Amino acid sequence: MKTNLEALHNKKAFICDMDGVIYHGNRLLPGVPEFTNWLHENKKDFLFLTNSSERAPRELAQKLARMGLDISEDHFYTSALATASFLASQCPGGSVYVIGEPGLVNALYDAGLSMNDYNPDYVVFGETRSLSYEKIERAVELVFKGAKLIGTNSDITAPGERGIIPACRALISPIELATNRSAYYIGKPNPLIMRHALKALACHRAEAAIIGDRMDTDIIAGIESELDTVLVLSGVSSMNTLNDFPYRPSYILNGVGDIPKDFAEVGE
Repeated sequence: MKTNLEALHNKKAFICDMDGVIYHGNRLLPGVPEFTNWLHENKKDFLFLTNSSERAPRELAQKLARMGLDISEDHFYTSALATASFLASQCPGGSVYVIGEPGLVNALYDAGLSMNDYNPDYVVFGETRSLSYEKIERAVELVFKGAKLIGTNSDITAPGERGIIPACRALISPIELATNRSAYYIGKPNPLIMRHALKALACHRAEAAIIGDRMDTDIIAGIESELDTVLVLSGVSSMNTLNDFPYRPSYILNGVGDIPKDFAEVGE
């Protein structure tokens, strides 16, 4: 299947996922330098929008720098920042019990929220490699005492260097099951984070496209926010899983390295 990319090239701005699109773990994916060079050369506005809450924009910029890409930190927005913004607007000066990494904790602090493991307003859960039974037990207790349960994103899995790994929704599920409460998820496909992205880019949705590797977050987020959507087959979703969903992306590409080309070819 040969796809003409002229309409995509005419977009003013691009919202781009990271895991499975730009890298797997600490491994840069093929074609990424060509894609970022194309963005710069054509003076495109762009924002790396990630559902991961582990790292702050500065750390993400440093991670890409280690891979050879020079991208300033103002080009990054995370589910941790969107979560912090949402909670600060809902409960200014509120308190949280956090299960997550420094990127999430620092975003919440910066938004004026305080840490509280006794009677917090919210239990906030993000990806973490230090999850313990004790933390789950404490979170369950606090939700039963009235704390509202927040997840930074609804991803069940994520692409890692050695294959698919569990992500936020899989890790938070023991708390949801034990309390019979469903978390409210802030990251894609929630329109909240998409509005943040478009505001940061100062552009109308018709002028932007979203690039991602997941039908269930990136692509549906773009469709529901009325952006053109680009599915890349370098991460979670594949041609084999495409028919599992009742919607289609605007473009299907092998990877972001196809975007600078005039035409892209993807097998059925």
